[in-house]
This record gives sequence, structure tokens and C-alpha cells, in this order.
Amino acid sequence: MSTAHDLSHKGDVLAPEPVRDGSIAFIGLGIMGLPMAVNLVKAGYRVTGVNLDPSKTEKLAAQGGHAALSIAEAVADADVVITMVPDSPDVESVLLGEDGVFANAAPGALVIDMSTIRPDVSRALAAEGAERGFRVLDAPVSGGEAGAIEAKLSIMVGGAQADFDAARPVFDVLGTTPVLVGPAGAGQTVKAANQLIVAGNIQLVAEALVFLEAHGVDTEAGLQVLNGGLAGSTVMTRKGDQMRERNFTPGFRIALHDKDMKIVTTAAREAGVTIPLGALVAQFVGALKAQGDGGLDHSALLKLVEQLSATAEK
Repeated sequence: MSTAHDLSHKGDVLAPEPVRDGSIAFIGLGIMGLPMAVNLVKAGYRVTGVNLDPSKTEKLAAQGGHAALSIAEAVADADVVITMVPDSPDVESVLLGEDGVFANAAPGALVIDMSTIRPDVSRALAAEGAERGFRVLDAPVSGGEAGAIEAKLSIMVGGAQADFDAARPVFDVLGTTPVLVGPAGAGQTVKAANQLIVAGNIQLVAEALVFLEAHGVDTEAGLQVLNGGLAGSTVMTRKGDQMRERNFTPGFRIALHDKDMKIVTTAAREAGVTIPLGALVAQFVGALKAQGDGGLDHSALLKLVEQLSATAEK
């Protein structure tokens, strides 16, 4: 492994030993996690994956990674541990459990949680990790499945500067915009804001699309010209055609966005700030999940707009 992947920091009392073979444990090989782990393998890292569904670890192994049967096995010799699991309780279980990271990884390992969870949970886990001799970063991502596959994720990082610098070579493999946004929990706070904006953007693209269809406009041409102006967005670029075609194959599921909207609305309430439009969209996301559509892509907000407009059967 080249010195570019040396994650040690000289002079930092918590710094791990220099990376021996670029070993990374990757916990959580879902829609996002698997392509992220594969990209690390392609970059030359030794990646050992573990997942509740063992077929995902087999897919990683088929592309040059290694499969582990337990978290303890995966992290035993890892210099870096990355977690990418659905929710706050999952991260707590993965890090704090008897079979978990803190109980089985070598002290000094760099622990990077790239899940999207509550900021207060991230802060508590970082403090617990520090007490046990680990360096912990919260580093949630944005970009969806396509961004994970293309290694074009935006990575919002909370933690210490030295730890961010140590993790930077890994982040540079996974995304194009890794940014340290503040201390522990700050990455999750920025991710909550990201999910607020994304949900609102999807909702408005859905409303615009139904509006254009109602007036008989060529929606392909309509979205093309809209995307070239101030109304343009990554959401329109990534999701526009999918929404036009009513193709809601999940890149990011409604159920997960519902969880994220609960995080941002709760955090806003605790901070004493109002997010009236965000609160409304959060209800739309929750309603879609309650109707049984939690497994669809979050662009399926279009379905709710059609229901409210009585256009679904037209």
C-alpha cells in the first residue's frame, strides 16, 4: 500500500500505528454500502465486509473484498472501521454491542460512521469511543446509489481536524466533496439539513411535473429547459426521468427518508427553530410510508401529488 494511504498522524497521542496493509472493515453492505466498499477495493484497500444478509458479503468477495461472519471478525485487524447502517439504534448496536466495534477493534483504530443518524447519538458515541481509545468521525453522505457507484458522494464530516486529515484518503476514494463541518455530531446536523432540502426539492419537482402533464406539455422538454435555469437541481438531473416514467425502483427508500425527516424535525424543535415547509413535506413522506410505499424510491412523492390532484387514474 502506498504512503498515500498512511492514515497515521505523528505527534497525535491517539494516532494508530501506520496502516500495515490498508485494512478496512466495512459494516453494512446495502444499496449504498456495497458500491462504496467495492470502490475502496478498487483503490487498493484490503476491505473486509460484514452484513446481516450474507449474500451481500459474497458480492463483495466476488469483486476482490473479503467476507466476515461477524463484526468482531471483520474489525479484529482493521486500521479503519466504516459503518453504513440504517438508523441510530443500529449504529449503537454495531459500535457498543458485545460483538461490536468498540469491544473488538484495536484501540487507536479510526471509526467512521457514514450512516445517517441523530446528531446527539453521534456525539455520545464519539465521546464513548474516545474514552476507549478510538478516533470517531460522523461522516454521512449524500448522492444516493448513483453517487455511491460513481464515487461522487458529498461527505459531511464531524470530528477533530487530525482525524479528518487521517481519513481524507478514504474519503477521496468515496466522494468528490469531503468537508469537515465541525465537531462530533456536526456532520449529522448538516446531513439533516441536506435531507430537508432534498425532500422539499423532490416534492416541488413532483408538483411541477404533474402541473406540466395537466397542461399537455412535453415533460421531457419541459424538465430539460427547467433544469438549465435557476430551477435546475441535482434532484431534477438524477430523478426527473425516473419520475416521468413512474419508475420508483429504490435508490433511496421512502422509509429511510421518513426516518431522516423525523431527525430534522425533532432537531429543529429542540433548537427552537421553525421549518414549516419541511414539516409539511415530512408529513407527506410519512403518509406515503403509511400507505405501504416505504420500499419505493423517495421520488415516489409524485404518487401522493397525483392522489391529491386526482390525476392518478387519468
